[in-house]
Amino acid sequence: MMRYILILIFLPLLLKAQTPEKKEAFGTEGTFTFETDKPYKLLELDEKTSEPIVTKKKKPKKKTFYGIKTRKGYTRKGASNRVTIELFYTLKKPETPTIFVRDIYWYDYVRREIRVTSTFDPKRGVLLHGPYKKMQDAKVLEEGIFYKGTKHGRWMKYNRDDILDDKDKYYKGWPKESLVTYYDPVTHSKVKEMIPIEIDEREGFYFLFHDNGTIAVTGEYHWGQKVGDWVENYPNGKRKKIVAYPREPYEKEIKPFVRKEWDEKGREIYSSRKGT
Repeated sequence: MMRYILILIFLPLLLKAQTPEKKEAFGTEGTFTFETDKPYKLLELDEKTSEPIVTKKKKPKKKTFYGIKTRKGYTRKGASNRVTIELFYTLKKPETPTIFVRDIYWYDYVRREIRVTSTFDPKRGVLLHGPYKKMQDAKVLEEGIFYKGTKHGRWMKYNRDDILDDKDKYYKGWPKESLVTYYDPVTHSKVKEMIPIEIDEREGFYFLFHDNGTIAVTGEYHWGQKVGDWVENYPNGKRKKIVAYPREPYEKEIKPFVRKEWDEKGREIYSSRKGT
C-alpha cells in the first residue's frame, strides 16, 4: 500500500521533470514556434516507415557535355621531357559545325592528330566537343572546352613556369564580345555580319554575308585597323575583288589599293603591280 502512495506522490514531479522543453516549445494557443537562434531542418518522412526521405542529386552523365555524348581521346608527340600530350573529347556521330566559323577543330583519323582548318569533311575525321587540355612534362600549357568543333567558353594558356600567358572567352568559335547582325532579327537564322571584338576593339577576322549565305567580304582587323588582303565575292561565290591593306596596323605611309578584280564569270578585269 505504501508503494502505491509513493508513486502517486512523485508521479507528477517525474512528469514535470521530463517535459519542460515540450511546454516551452508550444505557444499559449498550442502552435509550435521556432527559436530564432536555433536552426531547424524540415525533413520529408516516408508514410510507411516514418523515416526521412533522402533525395539524391542526379549525377552528371560521364562523357556528356552540353547534352551530347562523346568519346575520350588523346595524342602524344615528342620524346623525353618534350613530350606533348593532348587530352580531348570528340562527338560520337559525324557532324559539321552548325554555324559559320573560321577555325574548325577536329581529329584527323589518318594523321591521328588534332587539326585546325576553315573547312571540314566528316569522312576524314570527327569534331572536338568537350574539355581539352594540352600538357608538356606534366605541366598544363593550354586548357578550355570545345563545342562541336569550335572554341567555347574560357580558354587559358600558360608558359612552362605555370604562369598565365593568355586568357580568352569564346562563344561557339567567336570572341565573346563579337558583334553579330542578322537578316532576320527575329529568328536569327541568317547571319549578315560578324564583327570580331576583343577588349572593346576590333580584333580578328571579319565576315559579311550575302542574303543567300555565301561570303560577301572577309578580312582581318588588328588593333582596330584593317590589315592584309580583304576579299570581296559575288553572291554566286566567285571572287570579285582583292583590296590590299598594310600588313601591320598604323602604317600610314601605305595606302589601301585594289590588287585584283574579276567579273561575275570569273574573268580577270584588273590587276595592279603595286606593292610587289
